[in-house]
Amino acid sequence: MAFVETVLQIPSMVTFLGAVLFLLAVYILSFGSSSTEHGINPPGPRPLPLLGNMLIMDLKRPYRTLCELSKKYGPVFMVHFGPKKVIVLAGYKTVKDALVNQAEDFGDRDITPLFHVLNQGHGILLANGDSWKEMRRFALTNLKDFGMGKKGSEEKISEEITYLIKEFKKHEGNALDTSKPVTFAVSNIISAIVFGSRFEYTDPLFIGMVNRAKENVRLMGSASIQIYNMFPWLGPWIKNLMLIKKNIVDWKTEVMEIVRGLKETLNPQMCRGFVDSFLVRKQTLEVKRLPTKSAYQESGNTDSLYHDDNLVFSVTNLFVAGTDTTGNTLCWGLLLMAKYPHIQDKVQEEITRVIGSRQPLVEDRKNLPYTNAVIHETQRFANIVPMSIPHTTSRDITFQGYFIKKGTCVIPLLTSVLHDEGEWESPHTFNPAHFLDEQGRFIKKEAFMAFSAGRRVCLGESLARMELFLFFTSLLQRFHFSPPPGVTEDDLDLTPAVGFTLGPLPHQLCADFKCSS
Repeated sequence: MAFVETVLQIPSMVTFLGAVLFLLAVYILSFGSSSTEHGINPPGPRPLPLLGNMLIMDLKRPYRTLCELSKKYGPVFMVHFGPKKVIVLAGYKTVKDALVNQAEDFGDRDITPLFHVLNQGHGILLANGDSWKEMRRFALTNLKDFGMGKKGSEEKISEEITYLIKEFKKHEGNALDTSKPVTFAVSNIISAIVFGSRFEYTDPLFIGMVNRAKENVRLMGSASIQIYNMFPWLGPWIKNLMLIKKNIVDWKTEVMEIVRGLKETLNPQMCRGFVDSFLVRKQTLEVKRLPTKSAYQESGNTDSLYHDDNLVFSVTNLFVAGTDTTGNTLCWGLLLMAKYPHIQDKVQEEITRVIGSRQPLVEDRKNLPYTNAVIHETQRFANIVPMSIPHTTSRDITFQGYFIKKGTCVIPLLTSVLHDEGEWESPHTFNPAHFLDEQGRFIKKEAFMAFSAGRRVCLGESLARMELFLFFTSLLQRFHFSPPPGVTEDDLDLTPAVGFTLGPLPHQLCADFKCSS
């Protein structure tokens, strides 16, 4: 009887296995096709079923793998992150063509599983549609009102510089981890603009917010999170995802605590920062229903967008973005000065000759071409956001002869722009001459895309430029940076740490005080 049952089961087993093999064959053949009814697909490495090209990727530093693949497949190619198709754009001309010349087509944000966890469709950085448009517009307007990139910001930065210098002087030339005071100082600038006031470097709330922001950025670049984005059903077993979620919960609690305090002392006639402006806008819409609305409000229905989630996640986006990239860039700058003392000497000679002992001002930038070139070269060389933040196509398009379907993830490979061998004389070395002409005058380079480009260009670019110049020149004016005792310049490691953004590996430097100004 058992034998008969087994025999009866054989046809169904054969049918099942045949169906599996048939679907597998269709899957492989579909990936092997280089064209569709709409046009030609970009080239790329052949993917494995389900795994895609995962096995050839350096999951901790995927930008390196993508740069190597671009040498074989060209400036527009396709890879598969697991089952997901991703278009990679490499090189200055191609990235500019997409983000600037076809800004609308490439202007949407790709919301990965992790990005959904981080922002849930709210805020400024990781959102699309009307909510993103309104929050970005509101943020830009209000950040400018609170001095972003203007004299008001310069005054905030100059004040913060005095606190940072005191922190460095406390160590009396002994080795210190420069990343902590530098990150706190930079974070206080965006805090003053967003919350209306700075924090003490010893404030437990502030320390917790900064540390959680930095940890999440680091975890976002881990291999396990890359795997989660490919196979989100693995989420419950990924420790780093659990840590990120906990940090988000704690972050929301901390931000709402600050918001409650600001709400209790809110004066609609005298807004102190971005949060105050948001609260006033929100309260106005709650208690006052205007009989007439602007055309934009009618078409976009913006009233409903001013809620607590958009407030919390917008504040989070501004705080994290305003802390991490600028802080990392300054840390790279100090490390590079210690690594290349002859460059540091030239910067300090120029600062002494042009400024002397007074506090540097933004207007000094035009008279400090070499210092300005060193700052730009630090941004280029450090390559802080190597893969940008992924975009997605807003419609079906044909780009440089290839068909790209609406909703396809697109990675503008910024590292391939900042290290483009056709644009930079020595792209893989630290060379301030990239931004100087033969007479030593500063020159702008179109391939300098450290802030990305197009619709998603960094909204805090003007503030970041001001911070980098004022913090860097003020620190180099007063301190000489060198390796700690027993460490040579050659020993200083320029390998970036693993993370969504690229900061230097943990290190210490000595900051020897130069003058009493």
